[in-house]
Amino acid sequence: MIRVAADVMSPYKGRKLSPMEAAHFHRTEGLSTSFQRDSADRQTFISDCQASAYGSLAALIFVVCSIVSGHAAVRFDMFTGYDGLVPQGAWFPITFEVQNDGEPFVGTVEVTANQHNSGQERLMKVELPSGTTKRFTIPVFSTISWNPSWSARLLDERRRVRAEAEGNVRRFNPLLPVAAVVSRHLPLLPVTKAKQDNMRPVFGRIQPAVFPDNPLTLEGLDALYLSSERALELKPSQVSALLAWLSGGGHLIVSIEQPNHLVGPGAWLGQLIPGRVNGLTTANTPDALHQWVIGRQRRDGANYDFSSTPGNPGQGVNPFVQPEDPSLKETPLQVARFEKSGGTVLIGSDQEPLVVTARHGLGQLTTLTFAPELEPFRSWKNAPYFWAKMVDLTPELLVVDWPNRHTGRPLDSVFGAMIDSRQIRKLPVGWLLVLLVAYLLVIGPLDQYWLKKLNRQMLTWLTFPLYVAFFSLLIYFIGYKLRAGETEWTELHIVDVAPHRDGAHFRGRTYGSIYSPINDRYRFVNEVAYSTLRGEFTGNYGSQESSRAGRVEQQAQGFTADISVPVWTSQLFLSDWWQEGPAPVTVAVSSTEIRVDNQLDRPLTAARLVILGQILDLDLIPAGETRTYRRRDVPSSSLDNFVRNRVSTFEAAASARQQVFSGNELGRVDDWTNAVLAASFLERSGRSENRNNYEAFSTARGFDLTSCVSAEQAVFIAWASDYSPIKPLNRFSARRSQRSTVFRVIAQIER
Repeated sequence: MIRVAADVMSPYKGRKLSPMEAAHFHRTEGLSTSFQRDSADRQTFISDCQASAYGSLAALIFVVCSIVSGHAAVRFDMFTGYDGLVPQGAWFPITFEVQNDGEPFVGTVEVTANQHNSGQERLMKVELPSGTTKRFTIPVFSTISWNPSWSARLLDERRRVRAEAEGNVRRFNPLLPVAAVVSRHLPLLPVTKAKQDNMRPVFGRIQPAVFPDNPLTLEGLDALYLSSERALELKPSQVSALLAWLSGGGHLIVSIEQPNHLVGPGAWLGQLIPGRVNGLTTANTPDALHQWVIGRQRRDGANYDFSSTPGNPGQGVNPFVQPEDPSLKETPLQVARFEKSGGTVLIGSDQEPLVVTARHGLGQLTTLTFAPELEPFRSWKNAPYFWAKMVDLTPELLVVDWPNRHTGRPLDSVFGAMIDSRQIRKLPVGWLLVLLVAYLLVIGPLDQYWLKKLNRQMLTWLTFPLYVAFFSLLIYFIGYKLRAGETEWTELHIVDVAPHRDGAHFRGRTYGSIYSPINDRYRFVNEVAYSTLRGEFTGNYGSQESSRAGRVEQQAQGFTADISVPVWTSQLFLSDWWQEGPAPVTVAVSSTEIRVDNQLDRPLTAARLVILGQILDLDLIPAGETRTYRRRDVPSSSLDNFVRNRVSTFEAAASARQQVFSGNELGRVDDWTNAVLAASFLERSGRSENRNNYEAFSTARGFDLTSCVSAEQAVFIAWASDYSPIKPLNRFSARRSQRSTVFRVIAQIER
């Protein structure tokens, strides 16, 4: 611009300008000045744009850094199962530890199984203030037996993913016992004959800081070893969960290292064990441990049947027989002076017991008067076999490369056959074949015959689509008549009552069946503090869960769930729950009398007492009344025969229920009272002894009550019709509804 102005002025240098030239010069000078001003403005604009761009880039970098730093400020740790051990067909815990050093937010943890069709999505909301660390547990039900895995996401209020985690799960065969320890040292189990990694039995270590406080999440454990030293670190809520699991059917093994561990924070343990500790001493007969390990006695007092264990031809072998290790005799074994007040001495004598067992509700408590963490037991070569018998490791696993065993199929199908809607009827296979034959005859010979008769063979291009449309409408009409109905909801509550000094523990299983006449989502709510929901555990070998399209949100008090149910189908759900309270029914049993106190506002029907392998029929107990029976006057029958006569019905109903076409009555169980009684003692049927019987059932941990029928305990079972111990699960209206409750009360036999 400046160069152009100089060129314009050059002709006028050194001479006087005329008026016309002067005017021309002023116009040119103004143009030059304008050009100079525009150039300056443009330079200023470019500078402003550059400054703005730099500022925007700096702001963008600041925002990205803020987001990255905010995400990095959240630590999200996930602990699956019992130190990576996950049982099949049982509840287990997934524990999370979340540390938030960034801005506060309300997070949502979503847990999903990485296998297809393996259960509902589970979630929990948690407040995460700045600078805090929170631990919480979500109960999850496992249906996969081979290489299961779970993943979790932490979302904020805007559904943005703040963190992700994968569960660390060990490869674990469902034939192995699930055992865990809360102790300083991890005990060892013997090496099995199988070479596969997933066939090696191990203990899972649970740190007291992440020990679950929800009793339902402990049900996947077959056995738990707790040292008296680490028991001091458990919180009251964790102790309550542990005691609830024990009374609900768990096997708790506790050791006594120091007497002062049983006072103060450990006073609850001193009240739990069946005796009193009066100091420490040394064992005079430590070889009693070796004699028990190599013997035939089980930890529950019964004997092993080694006749079916492969070994020498025609003769079984005891795999627990091991050479004697003299270290127990050479080094003194420190034991507690234990004054027994109950239970049975398993190892040792009444004066110097080493191991004492006692029933505790549905479960068993085993007390070790010595500390396995101390020498010489810790280095004892036969200690792995001691622990193998304590956790009920199958002896066959120590002898053969691969045991000829199976896990059986779930018992859920039996309860589905009981309470599923009767509005659904199945088309018998015979009628299906008739429809198929009729369709083939119509589109084939009949169509050809009458079109040939009319000499209009080309009309088959019109008649064939008409046949297809007609049979399609016919099939839809038949399906509508067989499956259409009204919304129906049926609840069956099975409540185990384990009395204790302050009331009773209630372990509830609420089976619910919903029939849906349309495609819809249904809402379920359980307000019991410790409760959760799952679908039917299906598959001949327990390989999946039926209801897949659902979300279960665990809350501080119970859960809420939204489940999708397809049109014209009936689906089974199970809500597991636990709570404490006053016992609705109390039962006292002596050698001569039975006393039942019904504190409900409705009568108890079909009341029975199972004692010493016999079923005593008590019939009806009116509401709010107490009835006393003389044992010799009550009619009785054999429990074993009763169960065996009904197992075949269960197997047929479970098989027919999984078939699309069958008779209407094959997949149903209508005799509810007898069916529940037989299902409660399936181990008495003897089917589990036949390892090749793939039609046998596997019951959930704590459901079978066979171990509760002994010389010390009896089981009382009665029905309360049109009664529910908790609020109904359904939060939707149903044109048809029904509810019933079965109480199973554990009664001590008074001597």
